[in-house]
Amino acid sequence: MSILGRGEVEVLGRLPWSSNLTFLVTCGKGDEQQAAVYKPGRGERRLWDFPPCLYRREVAAYELSELLGWGFVPETIERHDAPFGPGSLQRYVDADFSEHHFTLVADEAHLERLMAICAFDVVANNADRKSGHCLLGHDGTIWAIDHGLCFHSEPKLRTVIWEFAGAPVPGRLLSDLADLGARLPGRLEAMLSEAEMAALAQRLDRLVDKGRFPVPDPDSHHYPWPLV
Repeated sequence: MSILGRGEVEVLGRLPWSSNLTFLVTCGKGDEQQAAVYKPGRGERRLWDFPPCLYRREVAAYELSELLGWGFVPETIERHDAPFGPGSLQRYVDADFSEHHFTLVADEAHLERLMAICAFDVVANNADRKSGHCLLGHDGTIWAIDHGLCFHSEPKLRTVIWEFAGAPVPGRLLSDLADLGARLPGRLEAMLSEAEMAALAQRLDRLVDKGRFPVPDPDSHHYPWPLV
């Protein structure tokens, strides 16, 4: 078990500009310390179209990224003994916050990583992929965060990543997606409903069969707000 799961959680402060209560915390045990982002269930704003415990979708997004072998969602776990009750703990990414999707996509070196995030969002049915949810870590890695509005059984894809619309999914990514079906449900079964798992499998099959990134429906709302 990582330090996120066994360390003592200490709240450092609230993170601003979040629609739900979100805290910067440390998880520590002895000399081992890890900064993390804590999203307690009791601090969530209730939504008409998503059930409570959005924080569990944060955990599910991490598990899906791991099942794909893409590793761009920082380690995220569920903790029941955190200071404000059950919620998610996600490893804090030390990032250059002047960078985001709209700046990163201009660099050809980042395109395959952003394509992977794009494909992930299609499968996860991400309803809120803002530009600022793509972080450039000081290690040079692009990380994807904020996945509370994913995995709905109805089509809800809203994202800023439309640069690849209609383009072929790169072969390596398509191979990983094709292999994902055999790995499902994995740990996702404990976090998502049967209807949500069935819809995820359908989205996955559709993307693999077409082999191309989807094109936005002109009659739907396909961008989140705000964009960044």
